[in-house]
Amino acid sequence: MAESTSKPAFPAGPQDVAALSKRGGRQESAVPRWLRQVELMIAVLVRLYLGLALCFVPWFRPLWDNNPLFLHVPALLPVLTSGAVRGLVSGLGLLNLWLALAGAVRSSREWES
Repeated sequence: MAESTSKPAFPAGPQDVAALSKRGGRQESAVPRWLRQVELMIAVLVRLYLGLALCFVPWFRPLWDNNPLFLHVPALLPVLTSGAVRGLVSGLGLLNLWLALAGAVRSSREWES
């Protein structure tokens, strides 16, 4: 059997992706620009919705206090319904909102360039 000397159809690593195409000293990735933008927009939307949910759900008593997941372990119910835990969960929501905002800014900068 003769060995094939042709190049592989798919890049093997990051160095191969960077070397795929160079135009005017600028490297282009193999992923189309529109697909990267769609991925960034979806990531921003997911982080935004998750952040909003984590910020507001702990303070909505009917949903948080009567949560079926919490009712399976009644001993943890006083801890989970305390203000500190609610604040911690809301803080994670704020972190997600901040990440969504940073992703949106990054996405708009990439779209302009």
